[in-house]
Amino acid sequence: DVFLFIGDNVYADTRDMEVLRAAYAKLAAVPGYQRLRQTCPVLATWDDHDYGLNDGGAEFSMKDESQRAFLEAFDEPTDSPRWLRPGVHDARVFGPPNRRVQIILLDTRYFRGPLALRDTRLPGFGRYTANNDPAVTMLGAEQWAWFEEQLRVPARLRIIVSSIQVVAEDHGWEKWMNLPHERGRLLAALDGRRGGGVLIVSGDRHMAELSRLDREGYPPVYDLTSSGMNCALSPGYDEPNRRRVGKVHGGDNFGLITIDWEQPDPEITLEIHHADGGVPLQHLVPLSTLSTGGDGG
Repeated sequence: DVFLFIGDNVYADTRDMEVLRAAYAKLAAVPGYQRLRQTCPVLATWDDHDYGLNDGGAEFSMKDESQRAFLEAFDEPTDSPRWLRPGVHDARVFGPPNRRVQIILLDTRYFRGPLALRDTRLPGFGRYTANNDPAVTMLGAEQWAWFEEQLRVPARLRIIVSSIQVVAEDHGWEKWMNLPHERGRLLAALDGRRGGGVLIVSGDRHMAELSRLDREGYPPVYDLTSSGMNCALSPGYDEPNRRRVGKVHGGDNFGLITIDWEQPDPEITLEIHHADGGVPLQHLVPLSTLSTGGDGG
């Protein structure tokens, strides 16, 4: 029904827009990708390597030029508001009222402030620690206002697309927990939404896993991480994640979310598929367990 590119869609790491456009052109020439574009809508946000700067944020000097190349590559309609505002965040709604799914694509790059480095770096653990400066933002004031407005749109299920992990806390790579106050604000916004259930999907990590955050008095927050389709770590990779459900999965992969609306309580199946055809992760979640009350319109 819909395909989501959730960041690092191409690898460019460049300030040269001709290099970036060449990377997008290489993707566009892939026959399978051409067939996909004819089959279903393809929605996208970016992460650092297609943004242009490894682990980059608001300091990237070519972010406006990169945004234009991104919108061109994904054939953004000329009347789209994405051409008029900074950042590539976007939202779409699919399905009739009783089966309405809202997809919110966040931009965790354009506005993001500086990250804090660890004093000592453990091998293979990553270099970042928490930046507790409340003035440092992940989404920026304009995108935060837009996001909170989107959470008032009626929907039975909202899929929040974040290029970096939201729920995982323990590793030292990029994640929302590097800005704890911003992660708290995100969770508070989800708690205050207009009914309906919420799922988070993320990428970035070159492996796949399912994370779950439980908090008393609130529905669980699931974060399905799928990464990457052709550049994942080895199958034996592992790292700490106190929120993980099951195991971490290396090897090239993609994620799949299937919604069975025919059940009295619609069932959502979260899966990770390996490139070789295996399905190492499958987790069923009733929609009611994700809802804050009400059906979201």
